[in-house]
Formats: sequence, structure tokens, C-alpha cells
Amino acid sequence: MDFINGEIIAIDKPYQITSFKALAHIRYVLSKRLDHKVKIGHAGTLDPLATGVLILCTGKMTKQIERLQYHSKEYTATLQLGATTVSYDMEHPVNELFPTEQITRERILDVLKSFIGDIEQVPPTYSAVKVGGERAYALRRAGEDVKLKPKTVHIEDIELTDFNPDTMQMSIRVECGKGTYIRALARDIGRALKSGAYLTALRRTRVGEVKVENCIVYDQFEQWLEENL
Repeated sequence: MDFINGEIIAIDKPYQITSFKALAHIRYVLSKRLDHKVKIGHAGTLDPLATGVLILCTGKMTKQIERLQYHSKEYTATLQLGATTVSYDMEHPVNELFPTEQITRERILDVLKSFIGDIEQVPPTYSAVKVGGERAYALRRAGEDVKLKPKTVHIEDIELTDFNPDTMQMSIRVECGKGTYIRALARDIGRALKSGAYLTALRRTRVGEVKVENCIVYDQFEQWLEENL
């Protein structure tokens, strides 16, 4: 494999590691092994608390990043109903509680249908969206109020894979297009159920034709590199 000239590889990003840190680690391992600084970029950020498919491009293949970002994606997610956090995941503590007695499996199935197709979605303010040249999450962490505009995203399919009425947790599988925030989808599902919701788990299981089971395990990349060079 010619990483200096250009390759596309996919890793399974672990929990609590930023996409940038994952990329930096792979670049360090490659550059050290090849004794040459390797140009590298990623095709689509994953939240630190999300795991799964992270596409990396090296050398001249970095020119393919924009094209790769338009590939469809698949996620599996677990939502806690009846509460919210400011980031709509577990990065922050619960900030508000909501009623859940009105939530049934049948109601959830009806609500999920309403999110299929082209929908308007406001990105989470704790996100990498730029506002006046600054990242929205940086402004929020600095104590500033952030207002983001809705954008059109496409949801190809949503499947309810589990619902526990005792814990009020539900799991879904989502197929979607570029720019979709699953944290924002969780927020909006909670609101549609006249309650609240935030993510307790998120995994990107596919990008285009690349499935997570075919990705290189992050912690095993150095071993994989030794076996494939």
C-alpha cells in the first residue's frame, strides 16, 4: 500500500476519542513507520462519545474527501427518554426532566415515521458548526448564547430496534445523508413524543459501502500496518 501517494482506509473509532485525535494517532504511526510525514484527512467527523466508521484519506486521496462525505451513513443509537442534556448526549449532565407516561411503543413507531424523508433540522449548539468563524461548541463553552439556522437533511430510514417501557430507553437504526446530527434527531424525537430525549450510545456502522465490521480496530492499527506493508 502506498500511503504517501494516497490510500483510503477506515478505522473503528473508539469511545471518548475525538476524530482529530484518532487521525493524529494514525498519522503519527504511519509517519514513524514510513519515516516520512504523511498527509492525512478524514471524511466526516464523529463525536467523541460516538464510535464506529471513520474514513481516513492519505496523500492525493485527500482530494476525495468531499466526495466521500456525501456517501450515505448508517447509525445505531440508544436514546434515554424523559430527560435532556444541553448537548443531547452524555457529555453534559441532565438539565431537565419530562413526563413519559404518554409514551408507548405504538406512539414511538408513529413518531419515527414522521422523520423519514427530507426534514428540517437545527444542529446542536454543542457541535463543530461554524458561527462567524468560530466553532459553535467553543462559543457555548465560553458562555455565549448560540443560535443556529435549520438545514435540510435526508433520513432514508429509521427502525425501532428496542424499547424498554420500564427504563424508558429506546434503540434505533438510522440510514441518513450528509450533515445529519443523530443528537439533534434524538432531541426532536423527544419533543415529538411531548417529552425529552438524549443519546446514551451512538455508533456509526456504515459509510457508503464501508461497514464497521470491515474497519481496522484503532488500537490494532500498528499491528495491521506491519502485516500490510
